[in-house]
Amino acid sequence: MSAEMTDRLEGFDATIHAPNRLRICALLDAAGEAEFGLVQKQLDLSASVLSKHVTVLMGAGYVEQRKAVRDTRQRVWLRLTRRGGEAYQGHLAALRAIVGPPPAS
Repeated sequence: MSAEMTDRLEGFDATIHAPNRLRICALLDAAGEAEFGLVQKQLDLSASVLSKHVTVLMGAGYVEQRKAVRDTRQRVWLRLTRRGGEAYQGHLAALRAIVGPPPAS
Protein backbone atom coordinates (compact mmCIF):
# COMPACT_ATOMS: atom_id res chain seq x y z
CA MET A 1 0.00 0.00 0.00
CA SER A 2 1.40 3.38 -0.95
CA ALA A 3 2.12 6.09 1.59
CA GLU A 4 -0.51 8.28 -0.11
CA MET A 5 -3.21 5.64 0.39
CA THR A 6 -2.10 5.08 3.99
CA ASP A 7 -2.48 8.83 4.61
CA ARG A 8 -5.98 8.72 3.13
CA LEU A 9 -6.93 5.86 5.43
CA GLU A 10 -5.70 7.62 8.57
CA GLY A 11 -8.78 8.14 10.72
CA PHE A 12 -10.79 5.44 8.93
CA ASP A 13 -12.68 3.57 11.63
CA ALA A 14 -14.10 0.14 10.81
CA THR A 15 -16.25 0.24 13.95
CA ILE A 16 -18.05 3.36 12.75
CA HIS A 17 -18.03 2.41 9.06
CA ALA A 18 -20.82 -0.18 9.29
CA PRO A 19 -23.80 1.59 7.70
CA ASN A 20 -26.14 1.56 10.70
CA ARG A 21 -23.38 2.60 13.11
CA LEU A 22 -22.38 5.42 10.77
CA ARG A 23 -26.02 6.57 10.69
CA ILE A 24 -26.25 6.39 14.50
CA CYS A 25 -23.09 8.49 14.87
CA ALA A 26 -24.33 11.01 12.31
CA LEU A 27 -27.66 11.41 14.12
CA LEU A 28 -26.05 11.73 17.54
CA ASP A 29 -23.42 14.15 16.25
CA ALA A 30 -26.18 16.40 14.90
CA ALA A 31 -28.55 16.02 17.86
CA GLY A 32 -26.08 15.98 20.74
CA GLU A 33 -28.29 13.57 22.65
CA ALA A 34 -31.33 11.58 21.57
CA GLU A 35 -33.77 9.19 23.20
CA PHE A 36 -33.38 5.55 22.09
CA GLY A 37 -36.91 5.43 20.68
CA LEU A 38 -36.33 8.55 18.60
CA VAL A 39 -33.11 7.14 17.16
CA GLN A 40 -34.95 3.90 16.41
CA LYS A 41 -37.75 5.77 14.63
CA GLN A 42 -35.48 8.17 12.71
CA LEU A 43 -33.27 5.37 11.42
CA ASP A 44 -36.13 2.90 10.91
CA LEU A 45 -34.40 0.15 12.87
CA SER A 46 -35.82 -2.50 15.15
CA ALA A 47 -35.02 -2.10 18.84
CA SER A 48 -32.84 -5.23 18.78
CA VAL A 49 -30.77 -4.09 15.77
CA LEU A 50 -30.28 -0.63 17.26
CA SER A 51 -29.37 -2.13 20.62
CA LYS A 52 -26.72 -4.39 19.05
CA HIS A 53 -25.10 -1.49 17.20
CA VAL A 54 -25.21 0.77 20.26
CA THR A 55 -23.57 -2.00 22.29
CA VAL A 56 -20.68 -2.14 19.79
CA LEU A 57 -20.31 1.65 19.86
CA MET A 58 -20.42 1.68 23.66
CA GLY A 59 -17.81 -1.08 23.79
CA ALA A 60 -15.51 1.12 21.71
CA GLY A 61 -16.13 4.04 24.06
CA TYR A 62 -17.90 6.03 21.33
CA VAL A 63 -21.43 6.21 22.77
CA GLU A 64 -22.75 6.46 26.28
CA GLN A 65 -26.25 6.10 27.58
CA ARG A 66 -28.17 7.84 30.30
CA LYS A 67 -31.27 6.33 31.85
CA ALA A 68 -34.01 8.51 33.23
CA VAL A 69 -37.67 8.20 34.16
CA ARG A 70 -39.99 10.25 31.99
CA ASP A 71 -43.77 10.03 32.07
CA THR A 72 -43.44 7.18 34.60
CA ARG A 73 -41.44 5.13 32.08
CA GLN A 74 -37.73 4.49 32.01
CA ARG A 75 -36.09 6.06 28.96
CA VAL A 76 -32.60 5.62 27.57
CA TRP A 77 -30.80 8.61 26.09
CA LEU A 78 -27.79 8.20 23.83
CA ARG A 79 -24.95 10.57 23.03
CA LEU A 80 -21.52 10.45 21.46
CA THR A 81 -18.64 10.64 23.89
CA ARG A 82 -15.81 13.06 23.15
CA ARG A 83 -13.80 10.10 21.88
CA GLY A 84 -16.76 9.04 19.72
CA GLY A 85 -17.16 12.51 18.25
CA GLU A 86 -13.47 12.67 17.41
CA ALA A 87 -13.55 9.19 15.87
CA TYR A 88 -16.64 10.10 13.82
CA GLN A 89 -15.09 13.33 12.53
CA GLY A 90 -11.83 11.49 11.75
CA HIS A 91 -13.78 8.83 9.87
CA LEU A 92 -15.62 11.46 7.82
CA ALA A 93 -12.30 13.12 6.97
CA ALA A 94 -10.87 9.76 5.87
CA LEU A 95 -13.90 9.08 3.66
CA ARG A 96 -13.57 12.53 2.07
CA ALA A 97 -9.87 11.91 1.44
CA ILE A 98 -10.63 8.55 -0.18
CA VAL A 99 -13.30 9.87 -2.56
CA GLY A 100 -11.47 13.12 -3.28
CA PRO A 101 -12.89 16.57 -3.85
CA PRO A 102 -16.36 16.94 -5.33
CA PRO A 103 -16.44 17.56 -9.09
CA ALA A 104 -16.56 21.19 -10.21
CA SER A 105 -20.00 22.38 -11.24
